[in-house]
Amino acid sequence: MAPSPRRAREPRSSAAAGEAGDGGAPALLLLVLGLGLGPGLARGSGRGTTVGQPSNGTPLSIMGLMPLSETVAKGSIGRGILPAVQLAIDQIRNESLLQPYFLDLRLYDTACDNAKGLKAFYDAIKYGPNHLMVFGGVCPSVTSIIAESLKGWNLVQLSFAATTPVLADKKKYPYFFRTVPSDNAVNPAIVKFLKHFSWKRVGTLTQDVQRFSEVRNDLTGELENANIQIADTESFSNDPCISVKKLKNNDVRIILGQFDELMAAKVFCCVYDEDMYGSKYQWIIPGWYQASWWQQANSSTCSSRNLRIAMEGYIGVDFEPLSTKEIKTISGRTPQQYEKEYNEKRSDVEPSKFHGYAYDGIWVIAKTLQRAMENLRSTNRHQRIQDFNYTDHKLGKIFLDAMNETNFFGVTGQVMFRNGERMGTIKFTQFQDGKEVKVGEYNAVADSLELFNDSIRFQGLEPPKDQTFIRMQRRQIYLPLYSILSALTILGMIMASTFLFFNIKNRNQKMIKMSSPYMNNLIILGGMLSYASIFLFGLDGSFVSASTFETLCTVRTWILTVGYTTAFGAMFAKTWRVHAIFKNVKMKKKIIKDQKLMVIVGGMLLIDLCILICWQVVDPLKRTEENYNLEPDPAGRDIAILPFLEHCENSHMTIWLGIVYAYKGLLMLFGCFLAWETRNVSIPALNDSKYIGMSVYNVGIMCIIGAAVSFLTRDQPNVQFCIVALVIIFCSTITLCLVFVPKLITLRTNPDAATQNRRFQFTQNQKKEDSKTSTSVTSVNQASTSRLEGLQSENHRLRMKITELDKDLEEVTMQLQDTPEKTTYIKQNHYQDLNDILSIRNFESKDGDKAILRNHHEQNPPAQWSTTEPSRTSKDPVEDINSPEHIQRRLSLQLPILHHAYLPSIGGVDASCASPCVSPSASPRHRHVQPSFRVMVSGL
Repeated sequence: MAPSPRRAREPRSSAAAGEAGDGGAPALLLLVLGLGLGPGLARGSGRGTTVGQPSNGTPLSIMGLMPLSETVAKGSIGRGILPAVQLAIDQIRNESLLQPYFLDLRLYDTACDNAKGLKAFYDAIKYGPNHLMVFGGVCPSVTSIIAESLKGWNLVQLSFAATTPVLADKKKYPYFFRTVPSDNAVNPAIVKFLKHFSWKRVGTLTQDVQRFSEVRNDLTGELENANIQIADTESFSNDPCISVKKLKNNDVRIILGQFDELMAAKVFCCVYDEDMYGSKYQWIIPGWYQASWWQQANSSTCSSRNLRIAMEGYIGVDFEPLSTKEIKTISGRTPQQYEKEYNEKRSDVEPSKFHGYAYDGIWVIAKTLQRAMENLRSTNRHQRIQDFNYTDHKLGKIFLDAMNETNFFGVTGQVMFRNGERMGTIKFTQFQDGKEVKVGEYNAVADSLELFNDSIRFQGLEPPKDQTFIRMQRRQIYLPLYSILSALTILGMIMASTFLFFNIKNRNQKMIKMSSPYMNNLIILGGMLSYASIFLFGLDGSFVSASTFETLCTVRTWILTVGYTTAFGAMFAKTWRVHAIFKNVKMKKKIIKDQKLMVIVGGMLLIDLCILICWQVVDPLKRTEENYNLEPDPAGRDIAILPFLEHCENSHMTIWLGIVYAYKGLLMLFGCFLAWETRNVSIPALNDSKYIGMSVYNVGIMCIIGAAVSFLTRDQPNVQFCIVALVIIFCSTITLCLVFVPKLITLRTNPDAATQNRRFQFTQNQKKEDSKTSTSVTSVNQASTSRLEGLQSENHRLRMKITELDKDLEEVTMQLQDTPEKTTYIKQNHYQDLNDILSIRNFESKDGDKAILRNHHEQNPPAQWSTTEPSRTSKDPVEDINSPEHIQRRLSLQLPILHHAYLPSIGGVDASCASPCVSPSASPRHRHVQPSFRVMVSGL
């Protein structure tokens, strides 16, 4: 179409519309809407539609590029800001800010089409006046194309509605400014909001559109600079449910969404299906959606009720259309007063959320031109501002610098630029009970966040956690259990102390002396060390610090190991001495004192120390933590319980434990061997083999069971500690009781019985020698070797003689049994043989049996046995005593007694094994004999 002749030749004909006061804007809207922007614009005229041109003064032309037609979706933006533009131009004119100039804003419809937009721009340059600046730019694609070419025309562009982050690239768009914050401007506000609630872990959900991807990329950088972790980054094209499910699987609680309102409905339907709403989650999405957008959403995946349930509590972030501060702006009006005037002037025109930015934009242009004129005057340059042309680089640079210096308070807040970007105010809204409520705002200039009191309502009692809050919970030993086992341990230590007191107090008693009191003390010491280790095993991180716990790992291992070796080493050393004395018959002389046993126990401890020192130096025990599976909070709070358990471990724990167990096992086997070998040595004070066997059996079984159960329950510290403590208490107690309780009972009931031996009787000579020698229990006779050899040869001779006498006695007994009614004649040499037997018995026990022989001789004097008549028996008592019947009766009683009396001297049975008719009091076994403290081994 050709330009309208009337409008081409009479550009001032529309001036009346701008001078009509309050009726100027309706007149302009009538021109724009009713005439379709005029025939000139419709036909491609470069003159455009003039806004607010007065009747006098020099015009300063400004090119206005924006969609205005009703056929374009964003045309409502252009139409909605025209009343605000008219207000700003009128107020600038009334204040004579640019006197003698006035703003001549010419509107060009870009129709949000790249081709039409470029044509409108080039037509304005070719056919219109020299425009000092470009005002507008709504559609991102059209705006970016025009903004990229501005440098070649030395034109500065100011946009009021282009929010795309692409235009923030100053290398590509150096002459582009905007009064509206870009989409990226909300990112610092979001970061500030996250910091306010101490959210350090977030996830992003982005629609695969360039606009949202650019915002997401910028947000990622902001989050990284703020040290906020991005747990997961998800994007989608059509179906967001898969991405939402991934966010849930990654335990993302704070989700930052970037998608339009059409996709928002699908997203929240998926949120409802995945149960990602409520007190545990917080969604933060764009806040520039249309009002009540959820009512217009057509989502077939969920009902509107479910959609609103999932949406409840989401936070919307968008720029603030108007400042909420009641402060007068550069126009002398508060934002509230301006908003009232705008609503009155727009009449029936649909409002635009960008009208405040357009209003402040006109004031920015006016202030920029004012500073440019001042700059020209200050430099004494004779160039006038209206002389600007598109090739005037210097004047274009002046405009650019003046624009960068903008700083005033407008209806949208503080107006200033940083690299061409508006430092504006960002608002936060929350969806509450089916409507959006403003809950706070962010001032980009001051970098401050203001949240209105009690305006934010979270679904729970407190803000959601940025992740499943993991509360570390130590699996510790219950204090009551520790107290009970400690009490049992103390009782055990009191018992051990009682045994120690008993052992020390009665150390001079024969029975205690024979049982090696020094070795007994070591057994008690080992038991008490084992008891003490229980206290250390029960101490964990709830009682001591981490460093102290690591020290206890080593200390308790050393104490238990040394205590075990001390107790059982001393016990086995005693048994070895008995074995060495009574089993090594070839040895002519054997003296084993307690000092040698101490050396043996010390050698065992030295092996322990070598193992423990190597363990500590090469691979020391350290404190480690073992984490277990997450558990829900029993109290129902939004936290998860992560149980952990402290262990004492090292790199090669199995190897070191194997070495210790192998050594202790060999020690136990050695003890079992000694106990078995000495099982027939029946001197209770000397030989503990029976009790050692019982102790080794119980300790071995309990240790095996305890070690196995303890390993299987290592994740249950209370069960493990209970088993370990009970095993130690049982083993230590049973060992001490088996060693000392029999001695205590024997000492209280029959202290002499413990020193009697069924195979050996102690001579008076030995008793005299014992008083001169050591008090060692099982020390061998220190007589000279020659004397010992003589005694052995004498012993052999007597044995041979006794064998012969045995045969004779048997013959006499048989003869008496064969002829009981006849007079038995016994030769005198038989009686002499009996005397020899008695002399042998007297040799073995002068003190014990001397009285017996004396009584025997007194009652039975030697006489010449002859044949007597039975008639004399009843008449003469003396002769009656020597009657065959009496002799037979005496021999039947005395010969077995004598026969058994001498056998103990050569290893036979005790005299107590005689006929039961013999009185126990008459037996030498029941006579009090002072035992010697030393045993003479006969070699038999």
